Amino acid sequence: MNSHPILSLSVLGVLFLLVPCFSPVQAMGKDTIATGSGPVEVGFIGHGSLVFFFQGKTVYIDPVAAYGDYSALPKADLILLTHEHKDHLDPQTLSLIRKKDSVLIVTRACADRLKEGTVLENGDVKEVLEISIRAVPAYNLVHMRSEGQPYHPRGRGNGYVLTFGDKKIYVAGDTENVPEMKALRDIDVAFLPMNLPYTMTPEMVADAAAAFRPKILYPYHYGDTDPQRLRDLLKDEKDIEVRVRTLR
Repeated sequence: MNSHPILSLSVLGVLFLLVPCFSPVQAMGKDTIATGSGPVEVGFIGHGSLVFFFQGKTVYIDPVAAYGDYSALPKADLILLTHEHKDHLDPQTLSLIRKKDSVLIVTRACADRLKEGTVLENGDVKEVLEISIRAVPAYNLVHMRSEGQPYHPRGRGNGYVLTFGDKKIYVAGDTENVPEMKALRDIDVAFLPMNLPYTMTPEMVADAAAAFRPKILYPYHYGDTDPQRLRDLLKDEKDIEVRVRTLR
């Protein structure tokens, strides 16, 4: 039987070139949010870990290796930490994704642990890399670790409202439907946590969303909670689009 090894290798080479090779960024679940200054790509890494790509800049929220492979993801231009718990603060991952000029925005408790970072207290506003950052209080009112000891005490954690171009994106961190959240206005996209006992029930998320009315609502940090419950609760709120994405 005649064989054509050279031809076979050539064909294999062509086939190899035709097979797409996906980077971790391409393989990651992503949505695109249009702004007046270009698109924001939202990457869903896992749990409370997110990444935003905007105007060539890479912005990480609570990067933690347990929820995604950061080894081939772009280095950070900006990193924001919502609080010091280990599922939100991972020093090894911070070292992996940082470069010399990466900006690190943290809470006081995170700075105490890391011995570095620019601290934003609740209510502070700062502009970094032409992105406005507002720190919103993140805390528990109902769910307690023990009597009088909330999982997230008031004044310790931040959520962040990030302004990309003309769009405001709110990442709430670990919190309940606190008054400061419900008082927000003109939020285009909101990420609200939904898992017990640490953050909110679907009912709490729906209550908050009905108060400040984000145009797009992503439940995140939702663990084993069924996101369909949130969809059902907000089914009559026609101006709030609930988007559910996989976040392990």
